[in-house]
Amino acid sequence: MSETIAQQLASRLNAALAKTDFAHDMPEGFSAQIDQAQNRQFGDYQSNAAMILAKQLKRNPREIATAIAGTFDGGEFSEKPEIAGPGFINFRLTTTALEERFKALLDDPALLGVAQVEVPQTIVTDFSAPNVAKPMHVGHIRGTIIGDCLVRMSRFIGNNVVSDNHIGDWGTQFGMIIWGWKNLLDKSAIEADPIPELLRIYREVNAKQKDDAELAEACREELVKLQGGDEENLAIWEKTIEVSKIGLQKIYDRLEIEFDYWLGESFYNSQLAPLVDELMAAGIAEESDGAICVFFPDDEKMADKPAIIRKSDGGFLYATTDLATIDYRIKQLKADAAWYVVGAPQQLHFDQIFEISRRRGQNADLQFIPFGSILGKDRKMLRTRSGDTVQLADVLDEAVERAYQIVDKKNPDFSEKEKRDIAEVIGIGSVKYAELSQFRMTDYIFDWDTMLALKGNTAPYLINAYVRTRAIFRKLGSDFEPGGAITLTADAEKDLVLKLAQFSETVPAALSDFRPNTLANYLYELATTYHKFWEACPVLKEEGAVRETRLALCELTGQVLRKGLGLLGIRTTEKM
Repeated sequence: MSETIAQQLASRLNAALAKTDFAHDMPEGFSAQIDQAQNRQFGDYQSNAAMILAKQLKRNPREIATAIAGTFDGGEFSEKPEIAGPGFINFRLTTTALEERFKALLDDPALLGVAQVEVPQTIVTDFSAPNVAKPMHVGHIRGTIIGDCLVRMSRFIGNNVVSDNHIGDWGTQFGMIIWGWKNLLDKSAIEADPIPELLRIYREVNAKQKDDAELAEACREELVKLQGGDEENLAIWEKTIEVSKIGLQKIYDRLEIEFDYWLGESFYNSQLAPLVDELMAAGIAEESDGAICVFFPDDEKMADKPAIIRKSDGGFLYATTDLATIDYRIKQLKADAAWYVVGAPQQLHFDQIFEISRRRGQNADLQFIPFGSILGKDRKMLRTRSGDTVQLADVLDEAVERAYQIVDKKNPDFSEKEKRDIAEVIGIGSVKYAELSQFRMTDYIFDWDTMLALKGNTAPYLINAYVRTRAIFRKLGSDFEPGGAITLTADAEKDLVLKLAQFSETVPAALSDFRPNTLANYLYELATTYHKFWEACPVLKEEGAVRETRLALCELTGQVLRKGLGLLGIRTTEKM
């Protein structure tokens, strides 16, 4: 399928516009758009083209809508358009069109109607990016899960996506970590669970050195030795990164997230001094009070906010590293685009480095994809009772344990392994879906009861809808093989086919403005539509083409739910 339903209707609508008496008066390049109807009572799709043209042509919008409807040729695809309100044009698909679309979707189990990009791009996606020697906390949920979802969706439509975990593996904290490694390390603890032990020694040294000038100086000396290439300190630093990655990987494995690269800040160290020299030679950077800066006098937001790329003491900053990172991604990874999934407070930083990149003549499509915060029920930053940051591993553990309690209560006859496996799927999926069903810039409240509820816009509700699609085939005693007669006789069947067909419109829309919640909300609507079909249309009691059609609807709904949830990074289960 090369075109979605919306695209086919838009093509017919623009053909109708070309036949109207005002065609020659329309603005050059005008193209009417089609949207899914907000209220199915009035149709399947709608267009506000008449109202847009009415303003431009200074004519009555209903007159223009009527003229368009008069020249519109729906053929066997759609019924005669209807005019509503101030000039909306509403379209209803014919049963024939829905049946044909349904058959095409059944023949396309891999893509389910989603078109592939005509020219695949290489897109480097930068997300998660925790700091070495520190555990991932609840604040990492958003960037990690959103970034993974964008990678999955972009790969699905045919792009070459390179995922890069730009970890924080360099900086002043390593002076304290190295001193602590030499003087405070519990070797058995570092082998058993490395990140908590690294965090312990860092916190202990950090607290002590604030009131101990000799210790503070000793930590600075360890850092200088590291930066100077001291073999012992380099070995400790490398070991710190190694054990940190092992600890982080446990979290990523549980989330089923993979990275192509872990190119941390240290990877670019050798490139920073030449980069600063290049920026100065090009007249992009200049000296100011001993520091090297880039100024933005023509930008109102940044006119008084220069980007410092080398401090007066010769040290480099995040901006320097990120500019070197852009260089590497364009030159070595051949990136056409780079996406940065990072918290909203970093907006100014990325505005600066993107502008510097532009001045350097780099034309890769650089996108800053910000997100808001996760709050507790008190609408403040989510923390433990003791005031500490909530650890991500603890969130996942509790989600799975709470899911287990629900599964155990509802299905006491399941084996222990079945209960644990289902709880893992439901628990992890609930955390992911609670994130992805929100607009990424919205601050949302983290609420266990809401995210694990079996009703409402939640992962358990969607996974349960998938389980229900599979239950019919357990009763049938066999899997479904498409190819039989298809006939749509009930409104609930037609509603479900239309919603299934809209998967091909939803995935590109969710990706175009980096809104996974668009896909999440679609899946919720699909599950709701399927439940209505389930209540209205008996399946196994029917015979012939009606039975075949309804079995096919159950099968295709299961496929779309499984694929859609998979793009969100959420697994399904056959029982629940």
